[in-house]
Amino acid sequence: MPTPIDLPQLERLLAAGAQVAETLPREEYDEGHLPGAISLPLKELSAESAEALDRGRAVVVYCWDSL
Repeated sequence: MPTPIDLPQLERLLAAGAQVAETLPREEYDEGHLPGAISLPLKELSAESAEALDRGRAVVVYCWDSL
């Protein structure tokens, strides 16, 4: 279940080894993303694309939008 987090929580998760996934389309990911984030476009998400994630680590998923 998704859980919104704030910046201090994000920093703690990253310090503990969490991975970061950006869900916008690849073109938008290429324009800019958080350092170390992997691209997992939501509209293309599948079991195969999710293999890029390490199942032994927490995952922080985000979607940046300028709206």
